[in-house]
Amino acid sequence: MMFSMEMLPGIKACVFDAYGTLFDFATATAACRDELGDKMASLSAVWRDKQLQYTWLRTLQGEHADFWQVTGDALDYALEALEISRPGLRSKLLDLYLKLGTFPEVTGVLRRLKAAGMKTAILSNGTPHMLKAAVDHAGIAGLFDEVLSVEEVGVFKTHPKVYQLAVDRLGVGRESISFQSSNAWDAHAASAFGMRVVWCNRYGQRRERLPGMPDREVRTLGSLPEILGLQSMRV
Repeated sequence: MMFSMEMLPGIKACVFDAYGTLFDFATATAACRDELGDKMASLSAVWRDKQLQYTWLRTLQGEHADFWQVTGDALDYALEALEISRPGLRSKLLDLYLKLGTFPEVTGVLRRLKAAGMKTAILSNGTPHMLKAAVDHAGIAGLFDEVLSVEEVGVFKTHPKVYQLAVDRLGVGRESISFQSSNAWDAHAASAFGMRVVWCNRYGQRRERLPGMPDREVRTLGSLPEILGLQSMRV
């Protein structure tokens, strides 16, 4: 897919994935650089990969556990796989996961959307506690109409019930929602559900071969206001 700034017409609400899209999950391991040394990047990657795998596998098994447990289980796997054993490190990393940094453009983009009267929401695998902690730490709570957790439907993305939750809570038709995610699998699932989708391909991923197709592909969320036709709304 080519990067495109062509406008998406008729959008009434913007819904964002949380981790990797608004919040940089790598900031947790980066804050432990001294303890992790040259294993820092590997731990971040294995932790994230296993975290996502566990959500998919638990959904297939019908064995739901909330994202906080999944995050801890994935970290335990990653620490063992990389043979990292330091007293207190697990607790420190999990505490840092509640205080992740946002990507640089996030706050400015959200302010522009709200100034233009756009409805905004987070739709995430994260638990309500995790999402509240992240949003409060970033100081962006007032920039969302809704912060939605999959715990309301008891199943992880990419189940259609998750995307329907945003439709129901925002009171906006799926075709009038622009969904933003850095995860290609999430972007495809939202598109297959019927949302318009902006894939924020921060990590230079290859496109997936899955049902659905993102409407736009961008490197950061910085171009989102222009894609939605909000060029004149600058805050």
